[in-house]
Amino acid sequence: MPAIPAPPPETHAVARIGWLRAAVLGANDGIVSTASLIVGVAAAAAEKQPIMIAGVAGLVAGALSMAAGEYVSVSSQADTEAADLARERKELAEQPDFELAELTQIYRQRGLDEALAGQVAAALMANDALAAHARDELGLAEMHRAQPLQAAAASAATFAVGAALPLVAALVLPLGTLAIGVSLAALVFLMLLGAVGAAAGGAPIGKGVIRVTFWGAIAMAATYAIGSLFGTSVG
Repeated sequence: MPAIPAPPPETHAVARIGWLRAAVLGANDGIVSTASLIVGVAAAAAEKQPIMIAGVAGLVAGALSMAAGEYVSVSSQADTEAADLARERKELAEQPDFELAELTQIYRQRGLDEALAGQVAAALMANDALAAHARDELGLAEMHRAQPLQAAAASAATFAVGAALPLVAALVLPLGTLAIGVSLAALVFLMLLGAVGAAAGGAPIGKGVIRVTFWGAIAMAATYAIGSLFGTSVG
């Protein structure tokens, strides 16, 4: 009987979830926070220079904050994963029979009969016991493993790119139309981001667009109201 050829590898959107989440979050936060900051300062300022200074400061501070936050958060997740793997490695060395029974029980609960579950568990443990338990007992697939540096770099870079968009709009717009112009530009950027993020993740595009645009509009409206209030009080 001729050997059955191996199927070509499939590419799934879930494989991109680690960097995609950090990238979309960074770009969204860059657009919303910087545009909101610019709009809020513009509502209170009588000159363009303080608006641009505030925007640039927001870009730098935000990118560094996103990188640090993502690195700390994902590092904590990685530490937890490493601790669980170390515990599993120790248990495999000290109680291999118990670990085999544990894995067999997992496969029985997934629908295999006792004999087949035992054969599958024994075969997988003979090949790579730790990988089998990491995947099926702990739920740690390689594509989902925490990668702190990747998450930090993606967040910082995409935040800076996102923040640069309303900054460029503020630079070219006259002071009189700056607040409304930056707000409209930011909403367009958010719509594009929502569409690109949804398409990259295989999600409905309309839902992604509405979600990011709605919350971005709320944030800019709130900061404009605060800027107007303080600007009126100062004036």
